Amino acid sequence: MEFTITADGAMTVTVDGRPYLPEPFAPGWRREAFPTILDALTAQYRSPLRVQVHEADGSTFTDIITPPRERTTPKPWEASAPAPVAVVSPPVPAAQPVLHQVAGAGFVAGEDVAVAIIHAHTDASSDGTARTLLTAEQTALAVTGEVILLGRISGTLTVGRIQ
Repeated sequence: MEFTITADGAMTVTVDGRPYLPEPFAPGWRREAFPTILDALTAQYRSPLRVQVHEADGSTFTDIITPPRERTTPKPWEASAPAPVAVVSPPVPAAQPVLHQVAGAGFVAGEDVAVAIIHAHTDASSDGTARTLLTAEQTALAVTGEVILLGRISGTLTVGRIQ
């Protein structure tokens, strides 16, 4: 699939050489719709997708987007053992995540930004910065206090300190 973005942020999308258009009567595609389009197409095709982005400045980015894994639930006739008996215990309060910000510039607005030690992905804001939400346990794993932000479309790589 190919995304071609003009200087004003308008975007055309083709899948296997054919135009992929917004719903009838909806406005044309804009750069901001990029994550929504990718989500819809990965859900539709359920296989890795090769994505090529052509920017107005002539630069081109290519990536392979993989759909999230589907969790399979056993069918009732596949159950071989009786269901376990639930033991009721008082709820354990979950650790409340703390918002730690790592800022970086140069990302494409709305692009998927990988957070490493890769616990999650986040989106870049309209000004090209990204923030991520990490629990205390996840933060403890980053023993150097550094986190890598990797723009999946722009290829921007930022090493920042957890704030």
